[in-house]
Amino acid sequence: MSLPESAECPPPVRVADLHLHTRYSDGTFTPQELVAHACAEGLAAIALTDHDTVDGCPETAEACQASGIEFIPGAEITAEIGGQEVHVLGYWLDTESPLLRERFAEFQSIRTGRIHGMVRQLNERGVPLKVESVFEVAQCKSPGRPHLARALVKGGFCRDFDDAFERYLKKGRAGWVPKPMVSATTAIDLIHASGGVAVLAHPGLYRADRLVGEAARAGIDGVECWHTKHTPEASKRYHSLARELNLVATGGSDCHGNSKGQPLIGSVRLPYEQVNRLRERRPVAKTAATPTGAR
Repeated sequence: MSLPESAECPPPVRVADLHLHTRYSDGTFTPQELVAHACAEGLAAIALTDHDTVDGCPETAEACQASGIEFIPGAEITAEIGGQEVHVLGYWLDTESPLLRERFAEFQSIRTGRIHGMVRQLNERGVPLKVESVFEVAQCKSPGRPHLARALVKGGFCRDFDDAFERYLKKGRAGWVPKPMVSATTAIDLIHASGGVAVLAHPGLYRADRLVGEAARAGIDGVECWHTKHTPEASKRYHSLARELNLVATGGSDCHGNSKGQPLIGSVRLPYEQVNRLRERRPVAKTAATPTGAR
């Protein structure tokens, strides 16, 4: 059935996914595979937020340009507020910033040292995993527990990814080693000094809503209200908190590829108007000042 001549089709709704990972940290997709999925999902914009690295941004930007998708260079930084671990997302980062590169190199060194410590503890408890096998799986500068989990599965020590975390890698398990973290203020200042905006990632995972207010006082620009592990009620609550604290409400799937089955990319579809609101929070001028609050 054809439409009447006077009928007008509404313009397509533009959406974004602002929390994505590739093989440059603990994801399983290459940048090209990630962008292919974004294209299939009809996304207008995506942000790459690998852990403590922007190394995947040039490839992702190139693939996005070829596919007509807006690309936002970003990263995810592990930090703490009052001893509680939180993750801070940075967007529109200057990927060539010497300060950013220097600090990320430090964070990556900490990650590598932690892998050595976790494998050593597993060895002491009778799990003969070789640390080289973890780095063979990782093949990146930002190794983490997911790489260790995959190495445990590949070596036949665990049934699957979840089994590895449950048996060895969760807090309090045999392979657990605490990770030294910077303060949230340091992470936020680093993002701002690198020309970006800072967003508190997945607050629902911390089970402490007070951290949203504390992050706001530390200078955060937004809060990730919509996330695959947030219930609709939680998303509504964080959206209300964002308005109350004058923070931009953002969202992303936190897709890590196929590590847990069906890719999550596109499962959170952030209205593009929120991307514009977040963009408005970008620093007027970049500064080379050293972030404060280092621990």
